[in-house]
Amino acid sequence: MKHEIVINLPIAADEVPNLRELVGWDGRYSDYPTLFERCNFWAGLRDEENKLIAFGYVSGMGLQHGYMEDIIVHPEFQQKGIGESLVRKLLQEAERVGLEIVTLTYDSKHTSFYKKSGFTPCSGGLWRRKD
Repeated sequence: MKHEIVINLPIAADEVPNLRELVGWDGRYSDYPTLFERCNFWAGLRDEENKLIAFGYVSGMGLQHGYMEDIIVHPEFQQKGIGESLVRKLLQEAERVGLEIVTLTYDSKHTSFYKKSGFTPCSGGLWRRKD
């Protein structure tokens, strides 16, 4: 399968939540399609049957800094280089639109993946609302 990652790929409102659930995440159905209206850009990949198999996006003010989130690859298509291609495409688009810094947070088990994809690990912080 050739990795034809497409920036701002047309995506139906339920496709990303369905993909999120396939990888064991909360679907966040209420976030879509609002996310597409608010983020800077997104990227996706479809398989031969036109099913969404990869997704990620960059959000922020669109000035100097962006934040990458939701790098998702369908479980059946993982370990094939799709995730790395997705991240690289998003970083190419970030560079094209003039972003100088892109950050993201990830579980430490994914450090080597993100290093391979061009990120430099660094310290940071996380605030989370208390439920």
